[in-house]
Amino acid sequence: MIESDFILQQGIVFVVLLATLVLFIVGRWRYDLVALLAMLTITILGAFPGIGTIIPPQDAFAGFGHPAVVTVAAVLVVGRGLLNSGLVHRISEQLTHIGDRPVLQVLAMTMLITVCSGFMNNVGALAILMPVAIQMARKAGRSPSFILMPIAFGSLLGGMMTLIGTPPNIIISSYRAETSGEAFRMFDFMPVGLGVAVVGGLFIGLVGWHLIPQRKGQRSREEMFEIGHYVTEVRIPEESNVVGETLAASEALSKNNVLVIGIVRGDRRLNRLTAHDVFHANDTLIIQTDSAALKALVDTQDFTLAEDKDLEEEFMESDDMKLLEAVVMPGSIMIGRHARGLNLRERFDIFLLAVARHGSRLRGRLGTIRIKVGDILLLRGGEEVLYENGPKLGYLPLAARGLQFGKPPRIVFALMLFAFAIACAGLGIIPVQIAFSAVALVMILTGFLSVREAYESIEWPIIVLLGAMIPVGAALETTGGAARVAEAIVGFGSSYSPVVILVIVLVGTMFLSDLVNNAAAALLMAPIAVRVAQGVDASPDPFLMSVAVGASCAFLTPIGHQSNALVMGPGGYKFSDYWRMGLPLEIIVTVVSVPLIIWWWPLNPA
Repeated sequence: MIESDFILQQGIVFVVLLATLVLFIVGRWRYDLVALLAMLTITILGAFPGIGTIIPPQDAFAGFGHPAVVTVAAVLVVGRGLLNSGLVHRISEQLTHIGDRPVLQVLAMTMLITVCSGFMNNVGALAILMPVAIQMARKAGRSPSFILMPIAFGSLLGGMMTLIGTPPNIIISSYRAETSGEAFRMFDFMPVGLGVAVVGGLFIGLVGWHLIPQRKGQRSREEMFEIGHYVTEVRIPEESNVVGETLAASEALSKNNVLVIGIVRGDRRLNRLTAHDVFHANDTLIIQTDSAALKALVDTQDFTLAEDKDLEEEFMESDDMKLLEAVVMPGSIMIGRHARGLNLRERFDIFLLAVARHGSRLRGRLGTIRIKVGDILLLRGGEEVLYENGPKLGYLPLAARGLQFGKPPRIVFALMLFAFAIACAGLGIIPVQIAFSAVALVMILTGFLSVREAYESIEWPIIVLLGAMIPVGAALETTGGAARVAEAIVGFGSSYSPVVILVIVLVGTMFLSDLVNNAAAALLMAPIAVRVAQGVDASPDPFLMSVAVGASCAFLTPIGHQSNALVMGPGGYKFSDYWRMGLPLEIIVTVVSVPLIIWWWPLNPA
């Protein structure tokens, strides 16, 4: 192939990658769809005459069978099984007794999630510990803002310690295997990752949390949503035109943005309503609405306000109907949709009562609110319904659900299975993807999790992202694009030592990870790091390790990692709050990690 063809292919790859990064940052489309679009675009353009193949069509979907993708999926399933064993629940229960001192609470919770995230999915660990942290804060009379960002950052620090701690480590290990024939092993990340995690965790627990603006937001569900002001009882007079109408067909209620959550009919109290329930004269309706809509309803329909406020409390929470706060997770099917347009009542038997953002209830008509990542939803429904539909709808409950603490034999068996996988992978007996896939299957067969839970535990957007971006990363390498970027970096730092160039790679990966998914950052930076190492006649290992560390340091924004996005709503944080603790933390990580990388992974090994 002539030089001009390579230049054209490089231009296509660079343009597509730039557009991909912009779409990642804007967030208009989900990152898995953007990655798939990038892969297909490069593949299709390479099929046109005069351009030449960039990604061979037969290899376009080969990334989905890549060991890194299989490993990530298997580790997520095993992590869910370990969580189901009750181990983390049992440990977190003990933390509720450490007292009300904020330093102790932040330090203990940060260190716990750091350790957990080294061996299981950090978002899964955060999902378990967030309700505990919120309970701690409210019990102490403080806003959760002082503790939620620290544990989110702790979950990122913990992922640096082991091969299975975070997808970037698995990606870097697999890339090393492809380029040098030998992958990083299970604990090759520990010397650097442990040092960074310990120093970073101490900084967060002793100093960092003081740098977070302490939002004077509402500290409890009642204060945040002011339920009493928006749930009212009205009585239907005999002459009302809604008599005989069904709940779904009533224009008077839908036009006035009124949500009926219960009916009292004589001595009967109807908690569970369907769209086909018919209104009768003298029914008392328990409705959720705002003051303006309530006034319009009373004025136009001649409804009368009821006065039994005790009845309201019975309807909001009873033996068969519960209230639940939940945070909207990244990738939720609810994102971007109007609150009322979700039809939660008809489809899932769930009532959406209110939405809060940044610690405050959103005012105005519920039907006009578009759901965003990190929003807090106030939901009402049966307890089983509320919890079981969380994974399907993409929300995370913020209240601990009658935790089932695992029995010691069950916890021990789960730990034995987990230790078996780590030992087999760590000693090189069998590849990590085989070891964890085998343990995942055993956990399903022995009842630690159901098949449905296994599939739900896999973050499919991450799997699609990895499967699609692996061929894109390969295209960056095969077209010479990675070499061109590496030449620019080496040229920029030509008057400096390789250590300075190593810092540039580390900081550059940090910056990229703050803007895009950390797995995507690792996939794009890995080939560049190897080329940079070749350009300065150094071993590629320290440069790959710097990419692994940098990809786990998305501390400046809430969009770089799911953990950061999850705590934004419950903590009442603003976008600009993250850099206040995140910037000094990234500086500390750089100062600590670079000497450790050079010590354990010399630039020029003997």
